[in-house]
Amino acid sequence: MTHHDHEDGPAGARHVPVALPRVAELLRPALADRRAVLVDATLGLGGHASALLAEHPRLTLVGLDRDPEALEMARRRLAAHADRIRLVHAVYDRIADVLGELGLPRVDGVLFDLGVSSLQLDVTDRGFSYARDADLDMRMDPTTGITAAEVLNTYPVPELARVLREYGEERFANRIASAVARRRAKAPLRRSSELVELLYEVVPAASRRTGGHPAKRTFQALRIEVNGELDALRAALPAAIDALAVGGRIVVLAYHSLEDRMVKREFAARARSRTPQDLPVELPGHGPELRLLTRGAEQASEEEIRDNPRAAPVRLRAAERIREAA
Repeated sequence: MTHHDHEDGPAGARHVPVALPRVAELLRPALADRRAVLVDATLGLGGHASALLAEHPRLTLVGLDRDPEALEMARRRLAAHADRIRLVHAVYDRIADVLGELGLPRVDGVLFDLGVSSLQLDVTDRGFSYARDADLDMRMDPTTGITAAEVLNTYPVPELARVLREYGEERFANRIASAVARRRAKAPLRRSSELVELLYEVVPAASRRTGGHPAKRTFQALRIEVNGELDALRAALPAAIDALAVGGRIVVLAYHSLEDRMVKREFAARARSRTPQDLPVELPGHGPELRLLTRGAEQASEEEIRDNPRAAPVRLRAAERIREAA
């Protein structure tokens, strides 16, 4: 699931940061009343960042985004706090390098708001949206990497089916991949409308009643593949936890079951003792590194979903660093 499910949400919902009061509450003990550093690993349009900078006057914010356009828009939005922000054009798996370059070995908070940003859905014409026709691009950083069109036109059928099945949780992955192959043999797919048309022909009408728009899952899968999102997250989570000072906190908003599972596993591994179970005492340096702050994954309230449909799929998890790694 991603924010794509609610493209037709009210325009007012556009830049409302998801779960903002809860995010602020979870980060507060780590940021309040001190010279704290927060890494916003997915700055987007700076919604969370803006609120946190306003609440904590001594906070320095390091904002990462792979989308140069988002960084510029966030820079304007955060202009009132210009002396307390360091904005960096980077994918979040470079978190350790970025902090090294800034001379910040330890930080007090890290926030990940995963999935596609409002900017990419609403403002720019990059082919993320199945509701409007555009080139099949879907790169969050348009300066680098392969496009969605290249994936569709060049991936072997089994590989394309795997992407749709794993990243889109698409039941008709094989059928769609075969249809794409037949179609591209005549002419390459270039526009999002061409793909939507093909999906309407291939995905059975009966499944639409339960599964939503027939293009939703395929567009999500292509976006995750094009941007290497799961690989980036797999590398970023351990690096983010390692960067936290003792008492520092990490909050992750995931919108897809694979992302959420990855967060759950990483947090759980760090919240367990590594002392062998048959020993009566904790071995030095083998205790848990993290204390979980959420019971399972928290979901948005019905009220929030009504105000901001993009919050519907969110799964929020948070943890506090309680010990340096051995």
